[in-house]
Amino acid sequence: MASDCRETLEIVAGSGLSLDDRSLQNLGSLPRSVAANGPVSASGSTAVLEPKPRMKTVSRPRPSTDRASTLNDEIPVQETNANAETLNADSQAKTGVAASANRSVFADVIELTKPRIVTMILVTTVSSALIAGSATLTLIDWFWLMIGTALIAGSAGAANQVWECRIDRNMPRTANRPVPGGRMSYAVAVALTAASGIAGAAILWVGNGMIPACVGIATWLIYVLVYTPMKTRTAWNTTVGAIAGALPVFIGYTAAGGTLTELPGWMLFGLLACWQYPHFMAIAWLYRTQYAKAGFCMTTTVEPTGRHAAWQSILGSLALATCGVVLAWFPDGQWVASVASVVATVLILAASWPLLRASLNFRANPNDKTARTMLRWSLVVLPAVLLVMTLRASL
Repeated sequence: MASDCRETLEIVAGSGLSLDDRSLQNLGSLPRSVAANGPVSASGSTAVLEPKPRMKTVSRPRPSTDRASTLNDEIPVQETNANAETLNADSQAKTGVAASANRSVFADVIELTKPRIVTMILVTTVSSALIAGSATLTLIDWFWLMIGTALIAGSAGAANQVWECRIDRNMPRTANRPVPGGRMSYAVAVALTAASGIAGAAILWVGNGMIPACVGIATWLIYVLVYTPMKTRTAWNTTVGAIAGALPVFIGYTAAGGTLTELPGWMLFGLLACWQYPHFMAIAWLYRTQYAKAGFCMTTTVEPTGRHAAWQSILGSLALATCGVVLAWFPDGQWVASVASVVATVLILAASWPLLRASLNFRANPNDKTARTMLRWSLVVLPAVLLVMTLRASL
């Protein structure tokens, strides 16, 4: 019995606990003779039963010569996993860089074609085809019309950038374009220009006929070979550029069965040509300093007060509204007096008024704020007037 109690005390003591005489008396199952052998403090009094703080043991791997040891194998496995994660991260980074480079190349190709101008040309092409009578166009005809027109327009914009790449380097507005920015070589830009232009003309010829293709080719020649070199020689380049920018309406108009001699087609041409005066005069004013430093001959650089640019904007806005009203009363080339004509006239005048008012404000106060307002309204008015004219033609 005593040996069992001693073993119990050793177990308790080994667990970090000290027992005094009172604590032993509380152990009813133990005799007092065993408690007498308990620990006593130096002062003669019995110690209090208190747990001693235990130190947390840290297991450390023991060196081992056994290559099959689990502890020795854990470290190499962790290093291997880390190396694998590093390699995987590097691989993902290279993949991301490659994807970014691919996206950058694609973006540069799109930027080379001047996509905003292409989009506006496509809008006018669709409107002119609808006004001419799109019932003759099938879905495949529409497809070839849009693709061919976009390729020719994009080729003209790319050729313009190739021609002016050295001048563009001198303008912050254009210095970051693909060719002057150094992201695309001159040879690649020329190849893309030629390929898209030839493909666009061929698609229009085969898909929509000879006349739409010839109009597209004429547009390209006037824009690239006449308008572009004139920009550094005379301020009349805006008029030539307006003609080149308005010609694509005849691509859609003739593709849908119209002819080059019909009044509605010429009213559409006049509307788009006149719209370009307030639109480009606003741009020419906002970037007049850059244009002057680069050597471009714009109305705002030749006459820097803005009076000439303002009057051209006002006359262009008035002529735009006039072309729309004429088409409202001659929707198919013949005089039609109807309620639809009256309603279309009111809507066209209402849609054109904000651009005319912005032009008048620019005439009164030629500054960046009024020019920017005129530019913004030009981007709203043209689609609005085209929409009214298209709806009128369908009635």
